[in-house]
Amino acid sequence: MAVIKKKTWPKIFELIKKGKKRFDLRVADFKIKEGDTLILEEYDPKKKKYTGRIMKRKAKCVFKFKVNDFGQEKEIRKNGLYIIQF
Repeated sequence: MAVIKKKTWPKIFELIKKGKKRFDLRVADFKIKEGDTLILEEYDPKKKKYTGRIMKRKAKCVFKFKVNDFGQEKEIRKNGLYIIQF
């Protein structure tokens, strides 16, 4: 299993830490699969440095898609996307 480090903004870091956010949307510029570990490193964009806080999360489900996989590129570019957790 791989270990992948990614930076995370403070607001998102807190939501994940509190258990309110149990998903992540990232550009697919790296490889990840179920069972891999994400090391989330809190990064303060105002100070342009890492805060030193980290957390580990196991990837339980990975879904990769491209903007036009569902034939809706025009609508996505116009309206954006929702990520809905349930």
